[in-house]
Amino acid sequence: MQINKLRGKELDQLFEAILSLKDLEECYQFFDDLCTMNEIQSLAQRLEVARMLMEGYTYQRIEKDTGASTATISRVKRCINYGNDGYKFTLERVHGELKEK
Repeated sequence: MQINKLRGKELDQLFEAILSLKDLEECYQFFDDLCTMNEIQSLAQRLEVARMLMEGYTYQRIEKDTGASTATISRVKRCINYGNDGYKFTLERVHGELKEK
């Protein structure tokens, strides 16, 4: 499991800060201060790519709809297939069971 490589007090502090956010408005405020607009958009794009991959969309459709590069799509696909299931459980919490296309 790759997650152990990430552990450390600075990351614990970051994740605790994220967990302390109470609603979407607080998320917008925090991430606006924490990240550049491009960083936030890249994170959101990867999550959308993951959702689309898990629903069975083709790379071409994902690239067209999200603007993500095929390299980004491939990286997200690797995480879905061989990662820690983070995309899977968070997307299921947000969207419920993802439908297969």
